[in-house]
Amino acid sequence: MSSRSVPSGRLIQGVNKRAYRWAPVLKVMSVLWLILALFMTLPWLVLLIEGEPDALAFGLSILIVLSAVMVSWLVTLRVPVVLKPWQMFVLTTLSWVTISGFASLPLVLGAPQLTFTNAVFESVSAITTTGSTVLVGIEFLSDGLKLWRGIMQWLGGIGIIVMGIAILPFLKVGGMRLFHTESSDWSDKVMPRTGGIAKATLSIYCGFTLMAMLAYWLGGMTPLDAAVHAMTSLATGGFANSDASFGAYASQPHLLWLGSLFMLSGALPFVLYIRFLRGSRQSLWRDQQVQGLMSLLFLVILGLTAWRVWQDTPGFEALTHVTFNVISVVTTTGFASEDYSTWGPLAFVAFFYLTFVGGCSGSTSGGMKIFRFQVAMILLRNQLRFLIHANGVFASRYNHQPLTDDVTRGVVAFSFFFFLTIAGLALGLALLGLDFTTALSGAATAVANVGPGLGDIIGPAGNFASLPASAKWLLCLGMLMGRLEILTVLVLLTPMFWRR
Repeated sequence: MSSRSVPSGRLIQGVNKRAYRWAPVLKVMSVLWLILALFMTLPWLVLLIEGEPDALAFGLSILIVLSAVMVSWLVTLRVPVVLKPWQMFVLTTLSWVTISGFASLPLVLGAPQLTFTNAVFESVSAITTTGSTVLVGIEFLSDGLKLWRGIMQWLGGIGIIVMGIAILPFLKVGGMRLFHTESSDWSDKVMPRTGGIAKATLSIYCGFTLMAMLAYWLGGMTPLDAAVHAMTSLATGGFANSDASFGAYASQPHLLWLGSLFMLSGALPFVLYIRFLRGSRQSLWRDQQVQGLMSLLFLVILGLTAWRVWQDTPGFEALTHVTFNVISVVTTTGFASEDYSTWGPLAFVAFFYLTFVGGCSGSTSGGMKIFRFQVAMILLRNQLRFLIHANGVFASRYNHQPLTDDVTRGVVAFSFFFFLTIAGLALGLALLGLDFTTALSGAATAVANVGPGLGDIIGPAGNFASLPASAKWLLCLGMLMGRLEILTVLVLLTPMFWRR
């Protein structure tokens, strides 16, 4: 009997040891779920005041989330929150997955009564700030649900900034790794700790959001529309309160220009805002990323505006809509003031290319990020120099910092898997019966977190409601992988990761 109890005791000890290793992850996630539940109370209160039946759906959703928080907290009460790198990888992925799941509850229980698949798709699209939607008749939703869609994107926007600044650099994943040398400089000169940077970023994010709310409201939007569009503009998310997206305000060009300004604000590195406010007035304009993004936007807007004028569109109207839609796609916001896929073949191809670009690292934007294209050009230039001067020594620098081997490896690896993910996802969508344009643009817009695709089905004038359920789950995977910089998710699929 004793011979059997020894292996049994070792098995229990092994299980307890594994559970203890996962406990810090669960404890941190429970805090994130609590934050989600607190934000759910805002639309719940709005619905209670208005006497809408959706209040019950939000009330039940809050209870479900709080129950999960309570159970998780009790289980991990005595566990210290000390996260190792592998736990941070798991936490990053699981937190986005579980938050998307909990955030979908009001969409299932509320008036839309979406299927589980559609509700998860909508919430994943919101939390990842992608902006793709399966909803039709958005203007007829309750005020609480409209507000919740905006809140989900706003939370996703600040989440990706904090993750990009505070977590991914130390995991050697993502764009902010390029600025690791600078991040140590921030620790000394900008803020004393990473936590200080996160708090300052949150303050700036909230400040910009309030500014956008006020500007939209003074510009003629209703208070609810101003709040939702402000949150989704700064989060570069793209959810609007109308099926027509920002096209509902196409007759008010000043709102389109305001939208362009706030989308662009969300696509710039937030750490540079901190430096700017702390006295380094030139840091924002001298940053190589910002310069590259502005140059790209200027050239594309100039070219497409000329194309639209050549098509007999009035000059100011052409400039307004081209500026808005180009900034929306490049910053991966996904608003649309017009169906730009009908502007002709040049615009059609140009917007497909712009889908991949993205804003700056350390912003709310998705996509490749502008710095990766800049680093690729530096590597290409040096390679051409080596072909001419085989024995030459050429220093590679970016933003006044040397390009180290680990940075270039990270850029090359990410770029390869970024396009490989899109190719694999497009192939999967094609196997499910989607046409070439829908499959390819759907995969690209999901991984780049842009929102609308191209074509009649998922283009700026359509939505994703008619896609089969299996296609929506594939797109959910693509949105999550794109938002988490792909490698963060892929590392969890390697056997080596779990041999510890």
